[in-house]
Amino acid sequence: MTPATPPTEGRPDTIIVGGGIGGLSTAFALAREGLRVRVLERAKEFGEVGAGLQIAPNCTRILDEYGLLEEAKELGVVPENMVMRDALDSRELVRLDLGELERRYGFPYMVIHRSDLHGLFLRACREAGVDLVTDQTVVDYENLENTAGGARITLADGHTEEAPLVIAADGLRSVARQKLIGDDVVSSDYVAYRAAVPIDAVRDNGIAEKDVTVYVGPRCHFVQYALRGGDMFNQVAVFQSPKALAGQEDWGTPDELDAAFEGTCETVGKGIPLMWRDRWWQMMDRDPIDTWVHGRIVLLGDAAHPPLQYMAQGAIMAIEDGWVLARHVSRLRAEDAAPSAVDWDAALAAYEAVRVEHCRRVLTTARAWGELWHLDGPERLQRNAIMRGLDPAEYAFTDWVYGPTALFPDEEPPMFQPIPLASADIEQSETAVSDAALAGGAAR
Repeated sequence: MTPATPPTEGRPDTIIVGGGIGGLSTAFALAREGLRVRVLERAKEFGEVGAGLQIAPNCTRILDEYGLLEEAKELGVVPENMVMRDALDSRELVRLDLGELERRYGFPYMVIHRSDLHGLFLRACREAGVDLVTDQTVVDYENLENTAGGARITLADGHTEEAPLVIAADGLRSVARQKLIGDDVVSSDYVAYRAAVPIDAVRDNGIAEKDVTVYVGPRCHFVQYALRGGDMFNQVAVFQSPKALAGQEDWGTPDELDAAFEGTCETVGKGIPLMWRDRWWQMMDRDPIDTWVHGRIVLLGDAAHPPLQYMAQGAIMAIEDGWVLARHVSRLRAEDAAPSAVDWDAALAAYEAVRVEHCRRVLTTARAWGELWHLDGPERLQRNAIMRGLDPAEYAFTDWVYGPTALFPDEEPPMFQPIPLASADIEQSETAVSDAALAGGAAR
């Protein structure tokens, strides 16, 4: 027998499906506007798995507005530089002074453990009175017959819940995305291994404790940075899986990890044995879509725009989504109106109008960035030459993403202009590197 629909007394203004960073940050943003928000989480308790996250100024700006930035900084680390190196010879390719970045954008670039950021939003939601419910598996979504009345979700136990707005923040393999769009995830054939270890375990490995360092190599890359006040060190190893390319189901296994990083520089080679080997993350995304709003059901976070990780904007985009939606809720409600008196159609239209294009840019740029990182042969040398020639004070490559989050399409800054690989002068670049090495040797 199907349980009856619960009575509507105390019905929430918004139901959010998914209690990850996107779901909780959005719940907090809407609760700050006085809305009654219910979050339904599939797991038996709220939590996040993984290791580190990079949080750029477009997100620390929002954390500051929420009053959460100082606590986030205490939980994480504000690094000094972002440095890209060649994974084979360890040569420095480009260095970005993150102090200068903060001065330009007004807010810091920081790194934090994923579970710490999730816990920060979980505590904020509890303090804001968000109704947090676990062990709730949503299996279906539908708009009410009178769409203005809201939407209904059905849970695995058969009961239903309704609200004026239902937000699907249920991740890469979103049930709502499958129902509303029906597209498939896209495999990159790359896999990520992670590890967060005590800093003392890596201090003799040639690491840069105060930097975010990315080693880019043929069909692989390796990321390192400190976490939790510098007491922990985060490492991410990513590589293309030959088994995936061959169509095998069991791909990205530890033997492939070791083979992928053979021949890399000493620091990377010392880091690989420390990676967690009992779990790995096959890197998937989805093609961009133009429609996130379906009546009173709206996609958010990875359900709307799951990216590959190369731009380090996945969690950030989800947090931005919630901030943008909440700002439009505030804008479209009369000052003397009750918190629940929201023009949802207008708010959702405004949300979709600005977020779709921005997130499309990030998704497509992440794919291109991944291809650039993993070049081999002459193209690797061309990439290296271009990166060594970049002016660190030229912010065209970051303004479009690290600046203030746009609320309207005309606030979205212009994209950067890509530099063609063919424009690189490999010979001149290699000569300059050799001269610098000789000068350094003479100085010593």
